[in-house]
Amino acid sequence: MLKLVVQIIGGIAGIFLAVRFIPDVEFIGEIKYLIMAGAFLGLINFFIKPIIDIITLPIRVLTLGVFGLIVNMGLIWFVTLVFPELVIRGIFPLFLTTLTVWLISFFISIK
Repeated sequence: MLKLVVQIIGGIAGIFLAVRFIPDVEFIGEIKYLIMAGAFLGLINFFIKPIIDIITLPIRVLTLGVFGLIVNMGLIWFVTLVFPELVIRGIFPLFLTTLTVWLISFFISIK
């Protein structure tokens, strides 16, 4: 239960910081949709990402874990498809957004 809450808070905080500080990452709309997008990202990271990690394990082993970054970028890209208010223009802002969400989730989860 605690891990789910950490994932949701990390998703919300990561998207908020990405919108605030990364160029070409915008959120057009009300703050409640930003919170919903972050919560949706946290739910995806908690429920769907472990399944995707198991499926892509051979590729991740061959690439020494780098493919995990591609999976995370794909999940954030999926969130932009579900929430059209979140606009990420380009691959580099998507990469920076992925790193931001990962770092926030990592630091929140440290005990």
